Amino acid sequence: MRDYKSIYESWLSDPYFDEKTKAELRAINDDDKEIMERFAVDLEFGTAGLRGIIGAGTNRMNKYVIRRATQGLCDYINSLKMANKGVVIAYDSRHMSPEFSDETARTLAANGIKAYRFESLRPTPELSFAVRKLGCIAGINITASHNPSEYNGYKVYWEDGAQFTSPHDKAVTEAVLSISDLSSCKTMDKKAAEAAGLYITIDSEIDDAYIECVKSTIIDKAVIKKMQDGIGIVYTPLHGTGHKPVMRILKELGFTHVYEVPEQAEPDGAFHTVNYPNPESKAAFELALKLAEEKGAELVLATDPDADRLGVYAKDSKTGKYMPFTGNMSGTLICEYLLSQKKKRGELRDDSYVVESIVSTDMMKAVAKEYDCELKEVLTGFKWIGREILESEKAGHGHFEFGMEESYGCLTGTYARDKDAVAAVAMLCEAACYYKQQGKTLWDVMQEMYEHYGYYAESIDTVELKGLEGTAKIKAIMEAFRNSKPEMLSDFKVLKIRDYENGTITVLSDGSVIPTGLPKSNVMYFELDKNSWVCARPSGTEPKLKIYAGVKGDSEEHSAELAKKLHEDIRNRFID
Repeated sequence: MRDYKSIYESWLSDPYFDEKTKAELRAINDDDKEIMERFAVDLEFGTAGLRGIIGAGTNRMNKYVIRRATQGLCDYINSLKMANKGVVIAYDSRHMSPEFSDETARTLAANGIKAYRFESLRPTPELSFAVRKLGCIAGINITASHNPSEYNGYKVYWEDGAQFTSPHDKAVTEAVLSISDLSSCKTMDKKAAEAAGLYITIDSEIDDAYIECVKSTIIDKAVIKKMQDGIGIVYTPLHGTGHKPVMRILKELGFTHVYEVPEQAEPDGAFHTVNYPNPESKAAFELALKLAEEKGAELVLATDPDADRLGVYAKDSKTGKYMPFTGNMSGTLICEYLLSQKKKRGELRDDSYVVESIVSTDMMKAVAKEYDCELKEVLTGFKWIGREILESEKAGHGHFEFGMEESYGCLTGTYARDKDAVAAVAMLCEAACYYKQQGKTLWDVMQEMYEHYGYYAESIDTVELKGLEGTAKIKAIMEAFRNSKPEMLSDFKVLKIRDYENGTITVLSDGSVIPTGLPKSNVMYFELDKNSWVCARPSGTEPKLKIYAGVKGDSEEHSAELAKKLHEDIRNRFID
């Protein structure tokens, strides 16, 4: 462990750090553990760039850490001689997001790189779109997605519009780590940067182009026109960036009975109506479900603060109750609708494909097979789906139809290269119109899919381990997974063990070893018999270990019981 105390003292004595920062640090002078948490390590890039608690210190999100990250990115861009292409910057509703985005723009400008900064908050998918639309070399989004209010983050995108991958992520990380003196990071006055043409504010022109691209993903405009007056929709942006684009797209598509939760419509970095602004959480839907009951709506939708994830409730026509969809369920339903309609219209191509992450539902495999569409698997993180699109474009073969991951994110077009909750809203509402003319709700359709494809069920056991001690515990658990070769997990026989960090797949029946074919990542995956599996990986954005399980049972109840027993066995073997 490095000498965190001396780094702490240097922040207190160095005139580079402002008085507000020093006052915050003086307040923890007698708390050695807190000093260690803030200074023992630097924030590192994970699956989505930097993400951490706002505050002073090298292991916190603050303007100095932002400048360092941006300086490293600038050094890399300038080494490629790509400064003339510029970088676009977006930000969400979180505390310090406007300030951090401004710091980012001024560091870019000071390095001779044109910064295009949105005038106000925008969703993540629009940032991805803007990188491509403006022809920039990179993009930066200041957001912590669905994390609690004390967090903020810094996502980096490359010129294809996807979050950056190798070699760019590694090269930027090395450039950032090489900066030991934070005062060496460049910055400049905003007015001077604007006068030099290096700080440009983006207005509604990008908004209009983005919305048109989202609308272009609609398959059947006629069915929306026919049924739009009969669909009741409740929507909440959870105090985030979804308010304007989601309400706009629904209005322009013609939906007339759209009710936004008023208490959660305006941006609010404190997220005062929810403890956790995550559409995966039932508590986040409390106000929306109450409004849905009042209005008699069929569909209840929520986007996370940066509007890349979509949570869904739909009415069960048999019971009248609102039923929750997991990200696997909503993603698979969208894929089913999209592929079935394109197949019917003769719009699927011989080289059409869909993509999902390795921890997403195996029902996607069944849906793809139903419509003679190739399914590709990638590592967790939507950047890998974006990379798959890029690789097929480079090869001149393969037509992307749909991509999804279990964490409530999907993409229906190639105008952007990150998950897009705005487009997911549009597609789900179109699907709701199509099925309503058949007398079905989206929940009814989901039940039909289970009856047709089988009762696939997925669950996740999240182990939260905060701080440096938690990081060490997560590392130890992953090593236990890596060193284990169980013949059985619960009632399932282990067929293969995928170690993505070592890039190997071990076949237990004969001991043979084959390559995974995917980039290296700290992930362990156990292929089981009976269409089941288990996967363990540390979160790239939160202090958590995630254990995923997928099963296929004879009924909803049977699948739930299988998944429960599987998680219990994993807990007993590796965690508790």
